Amino acid sequence: MAAALLPALLIFGGCSGRDEPDEPGGTPVAPATPGAAGLDDPYFPHLGNGGYDVTHYGLTLDYDPATGRLDATAAITARATHRLSAFNLDLAGLTVGRVTVDGARAGVRRADTELTLRPRADIGRGATFRTVVRYSGVPRTLTGADGMREGWLRSGKRAVALGQPTGSMAWFPGNHHPSDKAAYDLRITVPKGQQAISNGELTSERTTGGRTVFDWHCAEPMASYLATVAVGPYRTDRTNRTNRTDQPNRTDRPKSSRDAADGIPVHTAVDPAVAAESADLLARIPEIMKWGEKTFGPYPFSSTGVIIGRPGDADFNLETQNRPFLPGPSGIGILVHELAHQWFGDSVTPKSWRDIWLNEGFAEYAEWLWAEAEDGVPAQRAFERAYADAENWAFPPAEPPTAAHISARPVYGRGAMVLHQLRLAVGDKAFFALVRGWAREHRHGNASTADFTAFAQRRTDRDLTALWAAWLYGSGKPPPDPPHS
Repeated sequence: MAAALLPALLIFGGCSGRDEPDEPGGTPVAPATPGAAGLDDPYFPHLGNGGYDVTHYGLTLDYDPATGRLDATAAITARATHRLSAFNLDLAGLTVGRVTVDGARAGVRRADTELTLRPRADIGRGATFRTVVRYSGVPRTLTGADGMREGWLRSGKRAVALGQPTGSMAWFPGNHHPSDKAAYDLRITVPKGQQAISNGELTSERTTGGRTVFDWHCAEPMASYLATVAVGPYRTDRTNRTNRTDQPNRTDRPKSSRDAADGIPVHTAVDPAVAAESADLLARIPEIMKWGEKTFGPYPFSSTGVIIGRPGDADFNLETQNRPFLPGPSGIGILVHELAHQWFGDSVTPKSWRDIWLNEGFAEYAEWLWAEAEDGVPAQRAFERAYADAENWAFPPAEPPTAAHISARPVYGRGAMVLHQLRLAVGDKAFFALVRGWAREHRHGNASTADFTAFAQRRTDRDLTALWAAWLYGSGKPPPDPPHS
């Protein structure tokens, strides 16, 4: 039997059931209504929920690798965006027990992946409220529209949670759309001898009665699909530091007790079966981070690193925040790609899944830029290879035809070609200033394709309409030279 659940974080907010005015002056409040059961994402219309914004998740997870059972509590702090009579959470599988809103028992109704909660009193517009959900069971492995496994992936006594695009609902209830980012605290209990790796900083590790508790704190906002837990006999290293490219008194970066003067903390976790093969790759993380800060601007998080599992642990690499997950040893291009996502995807997160080329186009173009800077291979050569690849022309990168296509080649390869064409059109100086400005302006936020095209035109003072029409939205194969405006 799993150990008793640990206490959830004590973060309280208020809600009111009285018809009080929203503003001084006696104006009556609007009647309370339920929050929407979806955010009308172009590919996942029922994903996410309306009526509130989550600010913090406190997840207490007690996991038994022998049985795969999870006993858990989710403490969710949120702000109501309108007067709520009820609201929804996304959760796939698992058994829901007691649910409270601001300490009072809430009504619960379950329909597929929608968990509808009705608090005892209406929640006022603008009020902060705290929902606690106790739940348990064996988390599911889900199959995405593209046939890839996501959710909770179990391999014997090892497990890893990967959420892109919808898999995080397999292991905790929440507002699982990339547009709602939040801070996280995770308390994970596993048998002694196992490691539990997650996002952010490891703030505590203690073993009692044959079980070890790991506390992880992620202060910077994170989309739920980037949250991870990796359980296994990992070899961990939390001693390395990179060298910052800027000065300790800079104010445009997150601060921590180990920031600036010591460099970016590097936390790595590697399965012992692949540790020897992975050593050279791990040694290059400081070099990649130094190049990344020079190319993209200040690193947006308080630590970096990587989790390397065994081949077969997952079907794909994922840029889980702070430390990407790789299912087995990989080449340096893959690690460059996933670490570039920390700027593009993790810090600057898409407003909807239609905007995913802003993640993948930038990350693939980072591979081209790395090869150009470190190996002397011009990005133009990578562009020419991508241009000749018929798979990249199946559809325009900004308009994947279905949910099954959001991770298809045009999103990556043609997305990178868009950026290369932009670079050719405006010149290197303006292009790299634009890239750094984009990462800075939307740091820890969400952005859409329309935001990017408007930003590029504003920053370069160029009419780029023809470029977007040909490369970003066009259905045909344009000439390889950039259009003249």
